Amino acid sequence: MFQRTLAILLCALLSELPSIAADQLAGHVSALIPSATRNSQPTKVRDDLDWNDLLQTTQSGRLRAGLLDGSILSLGSSSELRVVQHDAKSQQTSVEMDYGKLRSKVVKITQPGGKYEVKTPNAVIGVLGTDFYVGYENNLTTVICYKGTVSVVVQGAAKVVKKSDQAPSNEHQVNLGEGQMAVIGTEIPLEGFPPESETIRASMRDTNVNPPALIPHSKIWWPTIIGGAVTPPIIYVATHHGGSPTIPPAVTCGAVGRIKCSK
Repeated sequence: MFQRTLAILLCALLSELPSIAADQLAGHVSALIPSATRNSQPTKVRDDLDWNDLLQTTQSGRLRAGLLDGSILSLGSSSELRVVQHDAKSQQTSVEMDYGKLRSKVVKITQPGGKYEVKTPNAVIGVLGTDFYVGYENNLTTVICYKGTVSVVVQGAAKVVKKSDQAPSNEHQVNLGEGQMAVIGTEIPLEGFPPESETIRASMRDTNVNPPALIPHSKIWWPTIIGGAVTPPIIYVATHHGGSPTIPPAVTCGAVGRIKCSK
């Protein structure tokens, strides 16, 4: 009788473990541009972020989350990310991205056995504390290291289809240093790849979660008299393309603005 009761209690306890893990706090939503959801429900700033939570953004949405250990996740538009695990004390973090664009600013890992991993369908990206980008679309994983070092392990039938010249690699792994990038996939796209500098700038722009200005601003220089002739007014219209004219520091990176001039 005692053994039967003990077995029932153990089964009940084990059945509760998934729900307990699912409710473990991982961090909080710190900024967003609607539309973004958490577990298919609209989310807002200061919402809790728990283990196994699924974050999704639409074409017009972006989201930034702060983890308990101080790491920062910046999720771009049209992206899906699951925070599988984040144990700040043991520094065990694992996130999975099925598609989209993610920038991670990870605090330095000092605990024995600590890890921070981002998994895509064809790669596992591991770091010990750094600032980096992971994008997955069209069966290609793009990894960019802004600061620190990043290890990219190839999964399945994929391979390294592009990498920075100085990045050491073999058939199954590539290691990236500051300013280096790699692309993992099964084949090179017919259109090829854009220049690395362009890809890096785009990655910063696409994961900028600062709310963008939606209304273009115009500035008019009124007519002046030069040599007796009146020059017509010149109107400069600055159109917004996702950020400021320069690339700011990590997490608040913007894009290159463009200036159009018409007479």
